[in-house]
Amino acid sequence: MRTYLAVFVGSPSATASWETLAEAERKKREAQGITGWKQWVADNSAAIAEMGGPLSRTKLVSKAGIADIRNNLGAFTVVRAQSQDEAARMFLNHPHFTIFPGEGVEVMEVLPIPAG
Repeated sequence: MRTYLAVFVGSPSATASWETLAEAERKKREAQGITGWKQWVADNSAAIAEMGGPLSRTKLVSKAGIADIRNNLGAFTVVRAQSQDEAARMFLNHPHFTIFPGEGVEVMEVLPIPAG
């Protein structure tokens, strides 16, 4: 089994469109999304290595110091699968982008640290 990081992404414009929904509609979709997300967790529980969670504001630390930045990262989960394709298939039709305003899930293998 290999380990994969799944990063839930969404743009500020997608989030803004969510916020334009009437409150009753937004609450309805929110309830549907949470139910769908819980079902996804139940369906994939054997493969979930780290549930992860939502991500907050971002600070970039570089040679220039520390700066507030904005990116499209919204949440993360770590899964185990035989291949990247298998890991990616776990996220087909995920509530993150079928109900919530997320735009997709990026799935990448977590590689071993090179010996040196």
